[in-house]
Amino acid sequence: MNKRPEPKLFEVLSAEQVTPNMRRVSIGGPAMAAFPAGQDGGYVKLMLPGADEKPLLRTYTIRSQSAEALDIDFALHGIGGGGGPAVSWAQDVNPGETIRVGGPGPAKTLPPGADWYLVLGDMTALPAIAVNLEALPDDAVGDAVIEIQTEDDRQDLRHPEGVRLHWVINPEPGHQPEMFEQIVRSLAWRKGRVYAWSATEFEVMRRVRTYLRGECGLGSDQLYISSYWKQGLGEDQHRVVKRADAETAAG
Repeated sequence: MNKRPEPKLFEVLSAEQVTPNMRRVSIGGPAMAAFPAGQDGGYVKLMLPGADEKPLLRTYTIRSQSAEALDIDFALHGIGGGGGPAVSWAQDVNPGETIRVGGPGPAKTLPPGADWYLVLGDMTALPAIAVNLEALPDDAVGDAVIEIQTEDDRQDLRHPEGVRLHWVINPEPGHQPEMFEQIVRSLAWRKGRVYAWSATEFEVMRRVRTYLRGECGLGSDQLYISSYWKQGLGEDQHRVVKRADAETAAG
């Protein structure tokens, strides 16, 4: 059994707005020397200040990695309505501050060889989606449905010409889950072997799962599906709900 690596102390190098509702924090420093290379799309555990000196763990995707830094993007949904400790940290942090970071964990990648890729997600999944689209071969074919809060949250994603991007505007993430589901259902089902990758809010996930797994018959070899968050819950509470749902779905 591989021993989990000890958390490392990183220095905040910069923080900037990518779009109105996406903020990028770059972390680096001496810890990069011991951090494995090639972790784009993997995840880390940010150890944020919590009560009683016990850190709050929050899971985030590595948008990109260089020799000097990890870029981590934060979807800023919830500001004004309570965006949680990670959003608050990303908004307030300054260069020179430090944070302990656990990981990395493996990326959930798109396997080679599919005739059609169906990639689904909201702004919390946009970093992982961007990495996956960049890694596809030039001749790949697919559809990517991406929910964002405003038109200005569109990003210039590098992707094969045969992959169509469908941007869905939802000013209130976590609300109207049926809207995302309906757009997914409206896509023409292409011929050949499909691989579907989906990471969304919990209620959206359940609706999409019913369609892709229950109605379209995609098995685990053709489908990765996960909820990255649940409206109204923090990560710890979401993890409990997610585990219970997985056990029910498996049964």
